[in-house]
Amino acid sequence: MKSYDYSNRQGVENISWERFGELTSHLVEKLAQEKVDVVIGIARGGLIPATAVAAALRCEMFPIRLTRRMNDEVVHSMPVVLLDVAIQVANRKCAVIIDEIADTGQTLTRAMQLVARRGVPRVLTATLVAHTWSDPRPDFTAIESDALIIFPWDAQVYTDGQWQIHPELAEALRYQEKSKQPVIASKQIRSLMLKLAIVR
Repeated sequence: MKSYDYSNRQGVENISWERFGELTSHLVEKLAQEKVDVVIGIARGGLIPATAVAAALRCEMFPIRLTRRMNDEVVHSMPVVLLDVAIQVANRKCAVIIDEIADTGQTLTRAMQLVARRGVPRVLTATLVAHTWSDPRPDFTAIESDALIIFPWDAQVYTDGQWQIHPELAEALRYQEKSKQPVIASKQIRSLMLKLAIVR
């Protein structure tokens, strides 16, 4: 499965900040049973749920940066390491790597390799959302969905002195509207596009 291939998405799921809170709480309750002592957040999108989980579990959180993007444009076919795992992770017993979504699974796989290299004996993975084709699957996920997921921090960008829908999302939503989606999904997509001011 190719990352950012929106032709495989089925419908649209717009996650509000309130829903984000519910999904994060769900992850916290699962991870609390695992005795996690450090959270690793994958920048950028994974830092938001990672910070919330670390605060709720009252444990340390360290960022790593694995991405296909530079300046918000996809430029790499595989995730590249821009910020490695902090040395302070080395003496931990159980780490959880958190990202906002598991798409192909390649970012989680690379992150697990980086954390394991620090000698952490138990490394778990968690995401807010996982697509069914993600390989590997995260150990924990709040929801499984093959929809186009719109997170609240990704919905809009500030460009040329005004807020507008993220161009990549606008394109993906237009694709969803034109594809053979069920009528209800098509109405939902149209409504979302109006809300985000993609169409008039």
